Amino acid sequence: MASYTKGLHELGDGLYAYLQPDGGWGWSNAGLVAADGTSLLVDTLFDLKCAREMLESMRAITDRSPIGAAMNTHGNGDHCFGNQLLPAQAPIYATARAAEEMREAPPELLHMLNQTELGQAFFGDFDFEGIELREPSETFDGSLDVDVGGRAVRFMELGPAHTGGDAIAFVPDADVVFTGDLLFIGGTPIMWAGPVQNWLDACARILEFGARTLVPGHGPITDDSGVRDVQRYLEYVRDEARKRFDAGMSAADAADDIDIGDYADWGDRERIVVNVESLYREFDPSRDATPPPALFAAMAEWRKRH
Repeated sequence: MASYTKGLHELGDGLYAYLQPDGGWGWSNAGLVAADGTSLLVDTLFDLKCAREMLESMRAITDRSPIGAAMNTHGNGDHCFGNQLLPAQAPIYATARAAEEMREAPPELLHMLNQTELGQAFFGDFDFEGIELREPSETFDGSLDVDVGGRAVRFMELGPAHTGGDAIAFVPDADVVFTGDLLFIGGTPIMWAGPVQNWLDACARILEFGARTLVPGHGPITDDSGVRDVQRYLEYVRDEARKRFDAGMSAADAADDIDIGDYADWGDRERIVVNVESLYREFDPSRDATPPPALFAAMAEWRKRH
């Protein structure tokens, strides 16, 4: 496995992962699939500074294999806000739902949030000023096979799970999967959408590939063991939340009450708040969704108590 250090890491067979420790809020990963005369970029990071640093680190490869296309694994800004720096003629692929979610949470919204103390607490390392949302030019549902300089790459929609439109990029000839945020390694997964079973099913689908290398959306490069860790966390929180829901406990109290000792060394533990809230909506479909700003406020309060 590649060391977990910032920058570009060669995976072999013309594939690369760009990693951003510590993998916490906003510090996402990206990937590059290089071929003869062209390459595919998977995800474009959270702000223009991060995206420029990444593109500069890839120049030795992209000078001979220019970026001819890109793919956003889902609609969260830390995977697509760098789109505007891509070559104008390069198509950008994403699921149709991911494209919708990009429009629902544009850079201007994050910029406004970052003017507040709450925004700074989560995203203070990033600068959203001047980012213009460049939406995907090619959307798909289900799966899509693309040719990258003679190399086959398959995009597969496995959401809704983490978000409404999660997808992966599988490169069969290199036995590598770029999973987006279906995998958080060493960090707490966060379920904005669900249902949880879809996420568990997505993990099972990733395991079916038997790939030698999995590049997560956040955290170090992993293998099947990282997938199983995510599965165990999701199953545990689902079962514990269900007990408390059935006992009549509120979602906020349940998030405080669940013992996450086995996952205490994972980053961003406060995401239990969102995960329990999403599970409670799943248990009771009539339950109103809590707006994201309120969820961030609740996570900030959870941090103070724990």
